[in-house]
Amino acid sequence: MTVQLLHLSDPHFGGLAELDEIEALEQLIPDLRPDAVIVSGDLTQRARHGEFQRARALLRTAARTAPVHVTPGNHDVRWWLRPLIPFARAPLYAKYTQYFGEDLTPTLTLPGAVIACCLTSHGIAWGSLTPRLRDLAVKGHLPKREIERVRGVFTAAQPEQARVLVVHHNVLRGDISRRMGLARWRQAQRRIAASGAEVVLCGHDHQEGAELLEGRVVVSTASTLCRRTRGGRPGSFNFVTIEPTAVHITFFRWSAEHRRFNASDTVAFARAGAATSPARDSLPAGQVR
Repeated sequence: MTVQLLHLSDPHFGGLAELDEIEALEQLIPDLRPDAVIVSGDLTQRARHGEFQRARALLRTAARTAPVHVTPGNHDVRWWLRPLIPFARAPLYAKYTQYFGEDLTPTLTLPGAVIACCLTSHGIAWGSLTPRLRDLAVKGHLPKREIERVRGVFTAAQPEQARVLVVHHNVLRGDISRRMGLARWRQAQRRIAASGAEVVLCGHDHQEGAELLEGRVVVSTASTLCRRTRGGRPGSFNFVTIEPTAVHITFFRWSAEHRRFNASDTVAFARAGAATSPARDSLPAGQVR
């Protein structure tokens, strides 16, 4: 069974959001007919009510076409409260949950896939601290308890269902930024690879990408629909197609001249768990077409 996922991230509603791009996306979603829309965090810039309200409007528009799966990013967390209430978690996410529900780590089950997420945005937390001051409240952390919960979800899924993991922070190093999204990233990568995930959807770095983790886990990194793209690249989103033997990631990039998103290159990967067949043998991992 084929599953198609529209993967977007980091709209940053507020002063940075590119509203032309977001409005064009809202009109395009029904034509793409995805099985689900996945938003991997940073819906807002400053976790303000007005920003959350506009983000909710986008998700409600998308939900007319397909189920929506969303997880918070570091900009959606009121991280500045952590030093004041070090042992209280709920206030950090109070605004987010007001608009998107109490479940910060939802699971979405489709006929051909199970989609689960790990919370990596914890504000100022011990697990995400680094020696660099600029990483404060920016870096993510992947706790063991989160990956163990997701492992249980994937273990309980039907064999034919693709296992899709959603996190906010980029799990591979950005090509331009050269930065990892997760603190203790080696540990995080090992945990993700051991979780049973076949496909990972993430964002945070503001540059699109499609790569393999440990040679077998497909990682779709979505860029942003705001002004802060890496290297002056156009805003974009990813369209992920999961087939029985392969995963295809197509980048839809914004054309300022035509004021629309255009499908550009597609990267294809053989599914690690697929049975060997001529179709798989002819599809090298990471082939661009």
